[in-house]
Amino acid sequence: MSDIAVSVEHVTKRFNQTTAVDGVSVEIRRGEMFGLIGPDGAGKTTTIRLVCGLLRPDAGSVRVLGRDPVREHDAITRSVGYLSQRFSLYGDLTIDENIAFFAEIHGVTGYQTRRDRLLDMTQLTPFRDRLADRLSGGMKQKLALACTLVHEPQVILLDEPTTGVDPVSRREFWKLLSQFLAQGITIVMATPYLDEAERCSRVALLSEARLLVTDRPDTLRADLPGTIVEVIATPQQAAMAALGAVPGIAEVQNFGERIHARIEAPGTGPAGTLAAVRAALDRPGIDVTGLRSVQASLEDVFINRVMEAKAVRP
Repeated sequence: MSDIAVSVEHVTKRFNQTTAVDGVSVEIRRGEMFGLIGPDGAGKTTTIRLVCGLLRPDAGSVRVLGRDPVREHDAITRSVGYLSQRFSLYGDLTIDENIAFFAEIHGVTGYQTRRDRLLDMTQLTPFRDRLADRLSGGMKQKLALACTLVHEPQVILLDEPTTGVDPVSRREFWKLLSQFLAQGITIVMATPYLDEAERCSRVALLSEARLLVTDRPDTLRADLPGTIVEVIATPQQAAMAALGAVPGIAEVQNFGERIHARIEAPGTGPAGTLAAVRAALDRPGIDVTGLRSVQASLEDVFINRVMEAKAVRP
């Protein structure tokens, strides 16, 4: 048995004049949590739907557990669970009835023990008689996950499952995913949240339908050249302009109230980097309240890769 759960090779998908996925290739191993990371329009949802067999690629090939998800769709649906952005729960059915419905459409019999175990894991047991329409957003997502897993798939595909969910529910959802990962289930998640990407064993960074890079999050961060200096200063735009004029500073980006300046100048250690940044900001009208060297984040990596791709793209 191959250790590759999902293989996407040179896949392209177009909708009229719009290219949604452009020559993307990834291999996802059995038992890993793999993240498709990028902003809206990057191609994440289309890639997930291609893997599900809901779309046929215009070029390239897709294999899931060694099968073509379009030609062998019935066989794939027995081994794959799919949680879409708009997973359709039935509001006039209870939690128990929703799970029973999804078990039956997958042809699962004797699902009661599995259902009870899923309800315990998702902490929904006390609410099993409640109508789905009367659940909170986080509870609906946990019920949707239970419905997705009731037929015991080997691979689950999650399309931005935590979008619009409160922080506490997001944390509980990730705890659940960790438990399912420990059971050997392969998890493929599309998300725009780079903090969620840090939890994945490997990630594919996507932008404008193209694959930028695939690797482990810690490897991507370690490979980013230079030193990151984090600055908190007001007014922010004036501080960014001052930093952008410093020789050796390759990128200046803001993340909320924080500014990240990446210095690539050779031979500059952390002390020299901080000194250069401090000197650039030491001018009337700029008030610096925070200045330190920090580890590169995936946000820094993503922005760097996007800029590199734009520089070489015809």
